[in-house]
Amino acid sequence: MTTTPDKVSTETDLVTLTIDGIQVSVPAGTLVIRAAEQVGVQIPRFCDHPLLDPVGACRQCLVDIPDAGNGRGFPKPQASCTIPVAEGMVVSTQATSAVADKAQQGIMEFLLINHPLDCPVCDKGGECPLQNQAMSNGRGESRFTGVKRTYPKPINLSAQVLLDRERCVLCARCTRFSEDIAGDPFIALLERGALQQVGIYEKEPLQSYFSGNTIQICPVGALTSAEYRFRSRPFDLVSTPAVAEHDACGAAIRVDHRRGKVMRRLAGNDPEVNEEWITDKDRFAFHYARQPDRLGYPMVRDRVEDGGDGDLRPASWTEAFAVAARGLRAAGAVGVLPGGRVTAEDAFAYSAFARVALGTNDVDFRARPLSAEEAGFLAAEVVLGAPGAGGVTYADLEAAGTVVLAGLEPEEEAGTLFLRLRKASRHGTRVLSVAPYRSRGLRKAGGKALIAGPGEEAAVLDSLVEHGEHGIDATSVVLVGERLATSPGALSAAARLARRTGARLAWVPRRAGDRGSVEAGCLPNLLPGGRPVADPAARVDAATAWGVEHLPEAPGRDADAIVAALVAGELGGLVIGGVDPDDTADPAATRAAVAAASFVVALELRETEVTRAADVVFPVASVAEKPGTFVTWEGRTRPFEPVFVNPSALADSRVLAGIAEELGRPLGFRTVAEVRARMIEMGPWDGERATAYDVPAPAAPAAPEGEAYRLASWKLMIDNGSMQDGDDNLHATARVPVVRVPTGVFERYGQMVTITGDRGSVTLPAVINRELPPDVVWVPGNSFGRGVLAGLASPGSRVHLTGGMS
Repeated sequence: MTTTPDKVSTETDLVTLTIDGIQVSVPAGTLVIRAAEQVGVQIPRFCDHPLLDPVGACRQCLVDIPDAGNGRGFPKPQASCTIPVAEGMVVSTQATSAVADKAQQGIMEFLLINHPLDCPVCDKGGECPLQNQAMSNGRGESRFTGVKRTYPKPINLSAQVLLDRERCVLCARCTRFSEDIAGDPFIALLERGALQQVGIYEKEPLQSYFSGNTIQICPVGALTSAEYRFRSRPFDLVSTPAVAEHDACGAAIRVDHRRGKVMRRLAGNDPEVNEEWITDKDRFAFHYARQPDRLGYPMVRDRVEDGGDGDLRPASWTEAFAVAARGLRAAGAVGVLPGGRVTAEDAFAYSAFARVALGTNDVDFRARPLSAEEAGFLAAEVVLGAPGAGGVTYADLEAAGTVVLAGLEPEEEAGTLFLRLRKASRHGTRVLSVAPYRSRGLRKAGGKALIAGPGEEAAVLDSLVEHGEHGIDATSVVLVGERLATSPGALSAAARLARRTGARLAWVPRRAGDRGSVEAGCLPNLLPGGRPVADPAARVDAATAWGVEHLPEAPGRDADAIVAALVAGELGGLVIGGVDPDDTADPAATRAAVAAASFVVALELRETEVTRAADVVFPVASVAEKPGTFVTWEGRTRPFEPVFVNPSALADSRVLAGIAEELGRPLGFRTVAEVRARMIEMGPWDGERATAYDVPAPAAPAAPEGEAYRLASWKLMIDNGSMQDGDDNLHATARVPVVRVPTGVFERYGQMVTITGDRGSVTLPAVINRELPPDVVWVPGNSFGRGVLAGLASPGSRVHLTGGMS
């Protein structure tokens, strides 16, 4: 049975002991090394980490615990990281005991016998615990006169993690993290005695989405990243706290930069959110903002009818604001598609711009497959409040008796949440997933799959109430992913499950800006703070806050309807930011909508097919270049300040404010600080929100002629997303795309299968999965070509299979 690190008594029992002559009382079960910290004594250590199980591998934390006549002593020094406190224990650390000091110096001398003294070129130099403790708790000179042991280096544990074996002090932090925290036991201590070393099986690299954490917690320079190795030194860097932008988890990070360039990102320490861990995507995927196609100035299109050549040309900000306003005014009705990567402040600006400057509710942040049912679910269920005010938190996952996952694959879509969920499962929480098969992440969390093919999720969720076999009750938590929107009735079923059992419900989107966009009112049926568009009192309240006489009354079009209206000519203009057509439900229709619009204003970071078709293009700041706030899946606000300033880009909110002023309908803010003040002023809606949102299930898509299979899919953490561009080492760790098929399909079609959908076909290696329903196949989204759902088939559709060529 796995024990909790520093496991303490759940009762109020205290144990009193004496450390270096100071009496202290701590909870029963506290380790001596932690108790010493309570009295201000820092005992040197390498293997000890507060979030890892104690192991006593390095022996650097030896202390003297003599027998005080109560049987609580030991005849020789003991590792303080493994000994729990006892009543009446007397502990002498290196500060007061010559015995402990000599023992620690001896261990340090042994460690330095073969450790290279190459601190000036070592990546850990300047922030190395071994370096620091050798000076504070070691000898001033060495008695070793032989030749130090060396190894060929570096060893590639993976494409991203490199090992210098001669620097390793065998603390086992890396192996313990991989096995205990991440659940990826691909790295281990090999051999014995003097030959012991960290290694991997030659044909099995370290396959983990969290491998970068082993680099950060390594107390020496043994583990380094291919990305940062030999690039800089700690004393060259400026460190800025920030928030990870790749998912909705809100992980705290530290950005180290030099001369306007990010050199590396490290995990921040936030016990309530990510503790001290982040995903490799959060750690390494930051080069997207420095790609050659980064936009550096506004552009406007010289229209042929005005004597131009029809191409985009550079323009000043003033001219671009004026041209954008003139074009939107001439276009008539305009739709707004902000995308899901925006900060809460920028989302609020898009919401205000649509209602105040354009007079429309045609605004939707959901640049992905969606449904009318989801819009009602988000308005009724999601705007529930922050931690402490009704929202589900990371801590609630650890306290839950059961966690139900529906339309959510945490390891792939919310890595920080996955680590907390795995931690909870190790201490008794049951994990159930409504999914087509038991994924690798679910297995690592000790979870059980409630098998549901595409479209069957609602029935499975309803059965949890009807049969009661899984014990869902008030101690349970139901986590709903955004993919559930593609399954008719599933979101309503999840809400029913929560209401009837007393379980708590939370929505976990994939993108960092989605939850903030909901609360900022970037939905056609919702105003900021959860104010329903259909409620006259809510409209009056929002109009008063915005300083306008009235707001449009009817709920607007959702993203799919905006696309259809542009193609049909019902809308003339489009304001679009951060939307990749391949992410949407119908990529071809989205491209057609951009082409059909009479005037398109694009707010983008880099050149895309949307900016190439736009009439006005505004370069916007990345998250490292502006202040902002992300709202996590919990509802927790995560504000951050700019790492550095890019004078060639502005925040989305500033761009929208500039266009609105040219339209003669100012938004009342220009800076991010002013947007925050306006958001606080509006606050949450204190009136009633709609609670009924069940909608008729749409007709199932027509099946192709002949035998067809239902297509299941979700995106992997490391895929073809544009925000991972520029880091080849990270891309090299991506999992190989395969098609998972039932046994019968494999026997029929062989090792290579060609899948043909309503948009194209692809050939992939086949892997047997015996849990899949017999008519379901699974492929990873956005992992090859233009992405599965974009280039292969629409969500929930059926596909043909044929034997592929190997």
